[in-house]
Amino acid sequence: MTVRPPVPPFDLAAALKKVQAAEDAWNTRDPERVAGAYTVDSVWRNRDTFVTGRPAIVEFLTDKWSRELDYALRKNLWAFEGDRIAVRFQYECRDSGGQWWRCYGNELWEFDEDGLMRRREASINDLAIEESDRRVFGARPESEHGVEFPIR
Repeated sequence: MTVRPPVPPFDLAAALKKVQAAEDAWNTRDPERVAGAYTVDSVWRNRDTFVTGRPAIVEFLTDKWSRELDYALRKNLWAFEGDRIAVRFQYECRDSGGQWWRCYGNELWEFDEDGLMRRREASINDLAIEESDRRVFGARPESEHGVEFPIR
């Protein structure tokens, strides 16, 4: 059995650590690494797509990052209680035609007793932006961990 600390129930420090760990993993754009944080039967809703299980998560993320080029993400803790965490996030990427996008969203997470995410529900909106309007570049520097990234 894999344990992914911190484990629930979450306090503020643990919730912040879990959110930063998720942000760091997603910024690697490594589907296998990201999928390792989820239960083997994890259930996702991502926009209008429903995914169940690690192999499907890997497939989903592989496809996502083949289309969303130069992906860079920031997540902010919104709320937490017990085994649940809510985050708001934004990421930027470009498509194969060179159009840049800023994607805003909210995620609801539920964890098992080993700290693996068993449920993820994401609502996301996309906004076309000019490259000159970008504000998310690569992984967050360690000096900014725990600092709320402005959502605007």
